[in-house]
Amino acid sequence: MHPAVSVIFFTVSSGAGFGLIFLLGLGFPVGGGAGRAFLVSLAGGGLAVAGLLASTFHLGHPERAWRALSQWRSSWLSREGIAAILTLCLFGIYALVWMWTGARPALLGALASLGALVTVFTTAMIYAQLKTVPQWKTPLTPAVYLSFALASGWLLASALGDRAGAETGGIALVLLAWALKAAWWVRAGRTRLSDVGSSPETATGLGFIGRVRLLERPHSGENYLTREMVHVIGRKHARSLRRLALLLGAAVPVAILIVVALTGAPAPVNLLAALSMLLGLLAERWLFFAEAEHAVSLYYGNR
Repeated sequence: MHPAVSVIFFTVSSGAGFGLIFLLGLGFPVGGGAGRAFLVSLAGGGLAVAGLLASTFHLGHPERAWRALSQWRSSWLSREGIAAILTLCLFGIYALVWMWTGARPALLGALASLGALVTVFTTAMIYAQLKTVPQWKTPLTPAVYLSFALASGWLLASALGDRAGAETGGIALVLLAWALKAAWWVRAGRTRLSDVGSSPETATGLGFIGRVRLLERPHSGENYLTREMVHVIGRKHARSLRRLALLLGAAVPVAILIVVALTGAPAPVNLLAALSMLLGLLAERWLFFAEAEHAVSLYYGNR
C-alpha cells in the first residue's frame, strides 16, 4: 500500500508520546520540581497531540474528523479518537496536579497509563483487523505497536527524568521490540493473499470457468485505488530500508545506552538514543505500509 507521510508520522509520534505518558502515569522517577514536571509532561502530551493532528491530513475532509467519534461501536478509528481524548484529558489533570502540588496521584496516573495503553492498542487494531491485508492481520501487529511505544517512551523518559538504572531497562525494551518486529517480518514475508483464500478468481467471481488472468487494465490511467492500495516496492529497496531501520532504531540506541551506563554520562545523552530510534521507526513504519498487499490489487494482475 502507498505509505502516507502523515500516517507514518502519526503512528510513530503518538506511539512515543503515549508510551511516555504510560510511564509517567505509573510513576517513572522525575526530579527537578515543577519545571521538570512541565517539561516531561509537555513532551509526552505534545508528541501525542502532534501525531493525532498529523493523522487528520490523511483525511479527505480534515474539518469533519470529529464525526468519526460517533462510530465507536464498529470503528477502531473512532475508538482510538475517543481513547486519545480521554487519555489526554486525564493526563492533563495529572500533570497540573503534579506541577502545582508536587504530588503524583497514583489512581489518576494509573487511569492515564491505562488510557495510553488502550489508545496505542486501538491504533494498531485499525490495521490488525483488516482481512483484506493479511500481512497486518495478526496479534503481532498490536504487540509491535505497543512494544515500540513503550521502548521509545522509555528512552524519552530516561533522557528527561532521573535516569539512574534506566539504561538496562531501555536496552531490554528496545531489543524486545525489535525481536517482535523481526517475528512480524518473518510472518509477513511468508504471508500471501492466497493464504486467506483471496485470488483473482475469487475477486472477480470467475473462478468457475478456470484460471483468471489480466488481459488489460480496467482503465488506462491511475485512480485512487492504484495510488493508495496498489504499491510495489523492490526487494533491494526493502532490504536497504530494513537495515536502516535496524541501524537507527536498534543498534545506535543500544550502543548509546551502553556507553551512558558505562561512563555515567549525563541523562540528556539518552535523548540521542530516543531521536535515533524515532528515525528508525519512521523507516520501519514506511515499510509497514509499502510492503502490505491489499486484496484490491488482485484486480490489477497481482497474484
